Amino acid sequence: MRTDDLLQNALNLEGLTAEEGVFLFENAPTAELMYVGNRLRQHHVPGDVVTWIIDRNSNTTNVCIANCKFCNFFRRPGHDESYITTIEEYKQKIEETFAFGGEQLLLQGGHHPDLGLSFYTNLFSELKALYPTLKLHALGPPEIAHITKLEKSTHYEVLKALKASGLDSLPGAGAEILDDRVRRLISAGKCGAKEWLDVMRAAHQLHLTTSATMMFGHIETNLERMEHLVKIREVQAEKPADAKGFLAFIPWPFQDEDTILKKLKRARNTCTGDEYVRMIAMSRIMLPNVVNVQASWLTVGKQVAQLCLHAGANDFGSIMIEENVVSAAGARFRFTADGIQKAIQEAGYTPQLRNQQYEYRQLPALMKQQELDRASMIVD
Repeated sequence: MRTDDLLQNALNLEGLTAEEGVFLFENAPTAELMYVGNRLRQHHVPGDVVTWIIDRNSNTTNVCIANCKFCNFFRRPGHDESYITTIEEYKQKIEETFAFGGEQLLLQGGHHPDLGLSFYTNLFSELKALYPTLKLHALGPPEIAHITKLEKSTHYEVLKALKASGLDSLPGAGAEILDDRVRRLISAGKCGAKEWLDVMRAAHQLHLTTSATMMFGHIETNLERMEHLVKIREVQAEKPADAKGFLAFIPWPFQDEDTILKKLKRARNTCTGDEYVRMIAMSRIMLPNVVNVQASWLTVGKQVAQLCLHAGANDFGSIMIEENVVSAAGARFRFTADGIQKAIQEAGYTPQLRNQQYEYRQLPALMKQQELDRASMIVD
């Protein structure tokens, strides 16, 4: 194999094999990967616009029986610190989000053994009745798989009921690495790789917009990373022609602070800025059928995320009014709305507020900077 040939194949929008991806990742200079990643970005999203979103990442519950070894957020059933978020708490969170200019709730939680489908359909219906304009970007494949098992149903029927009750889009949460060797070691209580992908197949059949993620830099091999990307590409290729499918891909490095994986000395976060930039470029190269690639400033910080905008990323993510899971494992970076726009401008691009469907939004007229400053600090 030759890196020049493989990079040209990528520019021709050919789907590289996992082995070819490993060869590129391990042999191509960073500058060449960035160049090709940026060329592919310009093919999918021409111009100098970089998008961002205002939303709030709230949790339905912190009770979880999955026992993931990288998660500090969950509590076992009956724990003194366990909770289920109440409607009154949601109302406060949603009204704050609207005041800050957001329109979406990224709503996720744990694998609660007692919360079945009716809990979520009732919750979604009530939230939409109270706030008809609210967008619900909620749950994720592991939660859908968990609910499906509780109900002895199918992914399709569970997602159909959730969509009817107000689910607008499905996050790509819980992908980690889509390889069962890895998943058995770090998240054995979650669904396997095939089931994660099958949930997304069902979502695409229902024309639910989804995203895909990858948490890397723990115990996986480079081949397992590339196989993960190939699986995402293959599922995207299967979607109905008129469905959006995976609208975005978001890779981020494992955050290891106080995690069981680090305590057991099985893994720690050694991902450098250069490695993350290379993974952004490889995401573009390996995923020629996914339009948007997001840089995870929450886990890598401003400067590395800015470099990613020259390596294939076209989205800067959210100012994230509230986020509890990744932060509990060590992510400490924060942005205000003004800060995220300035960071994009400093990198040579034009910032553009968007919604979850990657449609452009105008900055809300009543959005005050002091409100957004406060919003960005809620979880600090």
